[in-house]
Amino acid sequence: MTQGRYLWRIVRVPLRLIVLTYFVLLVAAPLLAPSKLFYPHLASRAAPDGLRLLKTPGGGALAVLHLPNPAARFTVWVFHGNAESLADIEPWLRDLHGAGFAVFAADYPGYGRSDGEPSENAIFESTRVARAYLRDDLKVPAAQTILYGRSLGSGPAVQAATEEHVAGLVVQRGFTSVFRVVTRWPLLPFDQFKNVSKLPRVVAPVLVMHGERDEVIPFAHGEALFAAARGPRQYLWVPGAHHNDFVRVAGDDYWAALRDFSALCARTAPANP
Repeated sequence: MTQGRYLWRIVRVPLRLIVLTYFVLLVAAPLLAPSKLFYPHLASRAAPDGLRLLKTPGGGALAVLHLPNPAARFTVWVFHGNAESLADIEPWLRDLHGAGFAVFAADYPGYGRSDGEPSENAIFESTRVARAYLRDDLKVPAAQTILYGRSLGSGPAVQAATEEHVAGLVVQRGFTSVFRVVTRWPLLPFDQFKNVSKLPRVVAPVLVMHGERDEVIPFAHGEALFAAARGPRQYLWVPGAHHNDFVRVAGDDYWAALRDFSALCARTAPANP
């Protein structure tokens, strides 16, 4: 037996196992992703004060919340994280309002009081329904809008920032893409919420905020997103912050970062349409 044939006999079984595992992953990943990615059942279905239900093209309801502030330069459009709804983050939304911003937010399909089932495309479509309401009914132009994506919300926030020229984009605890939270590298030919490849198309200023001890979405994702931004950009790295305690651990530095970013957006915001 030649040395080459001997080596082949040694490696062929593990090699076939690797190929089979990869094939199973290719087939299973798209089928399992929705059930492993979205957790609407963990979010509150309570209705915050001022909640409004918009009619979607499919006849369902999309829950939105608007906290107007006539003195505010910008409206912060918040895209919330997973396993939470507008009711869950209402205290923080009102803190944003108290910090001098107008605030707008919507629940994803299946979350809170919104109808439907969550998926990447369903969330993108609901974002466009919410945007039409914000622009046409509330009369808030893109030039006065700062998009703010928290964790899962980084996906629709980044996508929305590629679709119109807004004043700014904030990514807090965001990921480069969904599958890379698990695989770390782009091992599959498909993925969801591919933030890192979309960010170079965002012309607005970008603020990336991440906890250095984030156990859900590793800190390296925040660094990669910041590196991918091509326009004016700022960052806030918080050494002691995990995934769910970022704002509390950051403390005053968090609010200072938002003020500084708002000032940057004011200097670079596009003219009103």
